[in-house]
Amino acid sequence: MQVIYSLCLCMLLTLSGHEGVLSQPPSYGERGSDLGIQVFQQVARSQPLDNVVLSPHGVASILGMLLPGAHGETRKQLVTALRYKKNGPYKMLKKLHKTLTAKSNQDVVIIANAMFSQNHFHLEEDFVATNKANFQCDSRSVDFSDPQGAADQINEWVHNKTKGHIPSLIKAGMLDAALTRLVAVNTIYFKGLWKSRFQPENTKLRPFNAGNGEVYKVQMMSQLSVFNIGIASTPQGLKYKVIELPYHGNTINMLIALPSDEDTPLSSVIPHISTATVQSWTKLMHMRKVRLLIPKFTAEAEVDLERPLSVLGITDMFNEEKADFRHLSAEPVHVSKVLQKAKILVNEDGTKAAAATTAILLARSSPPWVIVDRPFLFFIRHNPTGTILFMGQINQP
Repeated sequence: MQVIYSLCLCMLLTLSGHEGVLSQPPSYGERGSDLGIQVFQQVARSQPLDNVVLSPHGVASILGMLLPGAHGETRKQLVTALRYKKNGPYKMLKKLHKTLTAKSNQDVVIIANAMFSQNHFHLEEDFVATNKANFQCDSRSVDFSDPQGAADQINEWVHNKTKGHIPSLIKAGMLDAALTRLVAVNTIYFKGLWKSRFQPENTKLRPFNAGNGEVYKVQMMSQLSVFNIGIASTPQGLKYKVIELPYHGNTINMLIALPSDEDTPLSSVIPHISTATVQSWTKLMHMRKVRLLIPKFTAEAEVDLERPLSVLGITDMFNEEKADFRHLSAEPVHVSKVLQKAKILVNEDGTKAAAATTAILLARSSPPWVIVDRPFLFFIRHNPTGTILFMGQINQP
């Protein structure tokens, strides 16, 4: 089974001014992911019946790229929201990026970052160097006075980095020909093969109880195998199932969470989620032989992050009066847009994953069925660092 996820996140910096002037402490992967999860919770609250997909790590990355340029209260808000140490998280961010993009992951996870700046707009050398060192961030010049041409250049870069899964990120109308100075872009492309394969011949149409109350027939994959499964509960006592599906290589897995009671809405579970919650699931789960049924699904979403970030206390960077990016440029600039586009595709095309163990298939006992046939959450987690690369709610596959 092939599983492909793509993510693009961009930030537009615009010239500011009235006169047309411009327990165990969490890992850094978990700190950034927690902020991203909080953003997801804001979005899911406003779109309870939609499919939503977001990259918590992508949110943290774009803010991490912005951090070296920020000063004063603008910087303080970023550091506080990300729960980074005041004297700079760069050593840990560099290590995290290096771990996620290691050779062992090179065919599975591709993370690429770039800064597209206006021709002749001077970026501070330390800012460029820090982002190059921490995020292998490219620096490129474009001409924003030609918004369509600039958008085309950025979109071509995005298209290439996400292997065509996100063909377009920027619209020309988002760019101000006179004021746009910088577009920062973070992309994550993930393609995983299940450790235990779903056989295409076992995929059948089955009912799925969608978030809007309707029942739809969807392509449901099925396999008899051994999975890590557990029951967790929210502080209010609502129980939900957690299922772990490892990918080839064992460093990344998918976790699925769905309420145990069919009458419990997904929105009751979402506020309780954090990286600490996800970490706690590892102690609750046990290996069990089950017949697992999960739907094939595709979901994509475009999220404007200004409102959810503002709710979480990151406000000054959007305000042309208050934004302080003196370490990015001598010119006064502010952030005019932070946009994330993400896509997830889960299907059975072109896989070469290992077949399930024969002994499991020949088991005499009749194992329980675990059927994911109603709205669920999914998480793509890098286990060594606790980083949440992607997460989403699926109300209708």
